[in-house]
Amino acid sequence: MRTAEGVWLHAGPQDLLTSAKVTTCCQFDSTLRTFMIPRMTQAESFTAKPAVRRRDTLTDLVIDVFRLNGALLASGDALVADLGLTSARWQVLGAIAFASVPLPVAHIARNMGLTRQAVQRSVDDMRADGLVRLDPNPHHRRAMLISMTDLGEAAYQAASQRQRSWAEALAAGLPPENIEAARDLLRLLQRRLDNPAASAPTAQ
Repeated sequence: MRTAEGVWLHAGPQDLLTSAKVTTCCQFDSTLRTFMIPRMTQAESFTAKPAVRRRDTLTDLVIDVFRLNGALLASGDALVADLGLTSARWQVLGAIAFASVPLPVAHIARNMGLTRQAVQRSVDDMRADGLVRLDPNPHHRRAMLISMTDLGEAAYQAASQRQRSWAEALAAGLPPENIEAARDLLRLLQRRLDNPAASAPTAQ
């Protein structure tokens, strides 16, 4: 899901918001087809049963989230490319930064909702570039603990500073309560996916 690196190396936040639109036109076609179901017309949606309306609206939301994810990864890659980072590397550094203690790859992957293999690739690449180091784990000889080096910490701090300006540009003019409502809904869906039994369908 990563885009080519080295494009828009010195782009500003507003440039990054627009440049991401051209990177994902066909990227998720196979995934989107999985979620395609016969759609209601606008007139039908007003008279549809609540369960049907929820189903179709949620399907639209899922498709939009897939597209948004691709655009976010593209923007992230462009934002931090000249720091030696990608969106994938940035995610791993963020997990390291927010952890109260150094963690092994498996724990980082679980905390971030990523696969262990994906995190391992990022860690291996960043270790080769001097951004992270492996420290002995007293509890598990083979599961080394991942820590940022000074170079990695500097890159992460620079990326975080850029992200603040980028987020301000992206959120400009949006009511804060709309952003909060979107955040809360996504977190609720995440909790339901993490615990399917708690959100088992009921008869309508």
